[in-house]
Amino acid sequence: MKMLLLLALAATPVLAEAPDQRRDDQMSAFEARRQGRSLSLREIEARVIPTMKGAQYIGFDYDSGTAIYTLKFLRDGNVIWVDVDGRSGQIVGRTGR
Repeated sequence: MKMLLLLALAATPVLAEAPDQRRDDQMSAFEARRQGRSLSLREIEARVIPTMKGAQYIGFDYDSGTAIYTLKFLRDGNVIWVDVDGRSGQIVGRTGR
């Protein structure tokens, strides 16, 4: 039971940015998806999160100008940013360890 709780907590994003910024990112991503210009956040997360073994998913930013999702992770006290092209789902950059 404790293991299931730990797994559930590890899979839950911890969002550290301001609520207004999160809402703007979410609306931009939703609108791009609705217009067929981008994959959904869930599709992007499904591709990237499994590749980040041992890291906790923190949340995302979305740049509507470039259609780039930046997924944020935490591993061993270090923040890792993974940039993903929202049109193709391909990882286009990564910073941190």
